[in-house]
Amino acid sequence: MFPMVDGLQNYGQQAVQAARYIGQGFMVTPDHMNRLPTTVQYPYEKLIPSERFRGRIHSESDKCIAREVCVRVCPINPPVVDWELGKSVRKKQLKSYSIDFGVCIFRGNCVEYCPTNCLSMTEEYELSAYDRHELNHDQTAPGRLPVSVVRDPTIQPIPSLVYLSKGFTEGHPSSRSVTNSTN
Repeated sequence: MFPMVDGLQNYGQQAVQAARYIGQGFMVTPDHMNRLPTTVQYPYEKLIPSERFRGRIHSESDKCIAREVCVRVCPINPPVVDWELGKSVRKKQLKSYSIDFGVCIFRGNCVEYCPTNCLSMTEEYELSAYDRHELNHDQTAPGRLPVSVVRDPTIQPIPSLVYLSKGFTEGHPSSRSVTNSTN
């Protein structure tokens, strides 16, 4: 008879402990229910990348002296430098420079160690493609940086969600109209 009482007492303690855990979970729920959605309407609104963001690597081929430092310092060797020896000037001349962004890990060693600063990281983060061979960029728009998210007139830039001011955290206008219509 005593083992049965001990079993019931143990069962009761476990039920109370489970009820506490459920109560703790429910205490978190009201805090999340008071928050409004912070959905970014992606093609029309874009987050502004941070100052040290490592996006697509931009190369200015007219500055390159084909030392191939970028290839040596890259841990996975995606840059491919093709050069020819200029007989008149007796120096290497760059024929083509290409990076496969399907393999690149955006570490930035190539940019850091480039002796002529012909490589730079941009804030471009839209590097998706249907075919992986489209991610191999060889001298894409040499000498021209992509349009900044802040300067693009078709896009509403939004600062990162971590540092949003009070006005940005009120939610998207369409979500506010839905919540107001239900009240």
